[in-house]
Amino acid sequence: MRFKLVPLILILLLSLGACSSSGGVDSESFKLGLILVGPQDDHGWSQAHFEGASYAVSKAGGELITIDKVNPADSPNVTVPQVVEDMISQGANLILATSDDMKDGILEAAAAHPDTPMIWASGDTAWSDGEDYRSDLKSLGNVMGKMEYGKMMAGCAAALQSDTGNISYLGPLINAETRRLVSSTYLGAKHCWETVKGKSASDLTFKVTWIGFWFNIPGVTQDPTVVVNDFIASGSDVIISGIDTTEAIVVAGQAAASGKTVWAVPYDFEGACSEAPSVCLGVPYFNWGPSYHKIAKSVIDGNFKPSFEWVGPDWDDINDHDSSAIGFLKGDGLTAENSKTLDEFIEKLSKGDLNLWKGPINYQDGSTFLADGKEASDKEIWYLPMLLEGIEGASTTE
Repeated sequence: MRFKLVPLILILLLSLGACSSSGGVDSESFKLGLILVGPQDDHGWSQAHFEGASYAVSKAGGELITIDKVNPADSPNVTVPQVVEDMISQGANLILATSDDMKDGILEAAAAHPDTPMIWASGDTAWSDGEDYRSDLKSLGNVMGKMEYGKMMAGCAAALQSDTGNISYLGPLINAETRRLVSSTYLGAKHCWETVKGKSASDLTFKVTWIGFWFNIPGVTQDPTVVVNDFIASGSDVIISGIDTTEAIVVAGQAAASGKTVWAVPYDFEGACSEAPSVCLGVPYFNWGPSYHKIAKSVIDGNFKPSFEWVGPDWDDINDHDSSAIGFLKGDGLTAENSKTLDEFIEKLSKGDLNLWKGPINYQDGSTFLADGKEASDKEIWYLPMLLEGIEGASTTE
């Protein structure tokens, strides 16, 4: 990875000239800067962002500038502010920082470049009611998909297909985002285990193991391949991934090839089932294209305003690439009967007939999260402080 050294005055001129959204930008000269935490072809989180940004420039016009592998392992001497400076020097009109891990860096960059529109995917700094609201950062907005719905679908599919009721979740690191996604998965699994299969929640084992980062860093994180093999050895017949990469489905495919009955639900990228199609129950995935196109168009038109967007599925067609932020593609491993049942589950979610974030729900320690009949607010879900009762695994790093 190389960075151009340019005089500070040139950076300032470019920032004030080409990158201000107040007067708009010609679509042909528009440049979108994309900062990825992993490889752009990882079949996971980073590839989903790359394809979303590519969609945006294909629709809005302009050029995509991409720098990937911006993380402490692959690029220990590279910082997000450095990347932003380099992109601005190349004329970037909009910059997307696409990882929770980039928080400190993008906050610093946004403060240094108040006239350059930026988006931090998964953050909450533009949420006026949020805990981390930064009213001083006039150029930084947030966008995140409501993957909670996709994870409910994943949990339901897992429970429907499981013979043992032993479901394992491959977790990245622990924070509010990952707690709410694990908990959403469990709520989907518990509902379909009890309501559809008619079994007791006491017969459902749902365990999360955290590796320590969004993907494997040798010598730093737990090895996800080892963790998944341990899941299978302990009797799990469905492995659900919450990390950026594909180890869960790859290892499940290898185990199935050796004669074991095991299924997997990968994550993030719609093409992830291709790693082992026969064991894939489906994949909940992000479709960043519509949101990134909308934001790019606002910069081109000169009306960009930083906002907090937590975008749900298009319930008319959750797999519509032009409209739905969250999708779920069913896999070859899901039986026809379970596929039909999952469709019925999704339809109930779409119509609002089913709200799994409704009490009574307790936290993992047995204390009350939601009293009987109470529905969780967006803030209560977004900032979930503890895993839910019924989930095995740590809620914090302490």
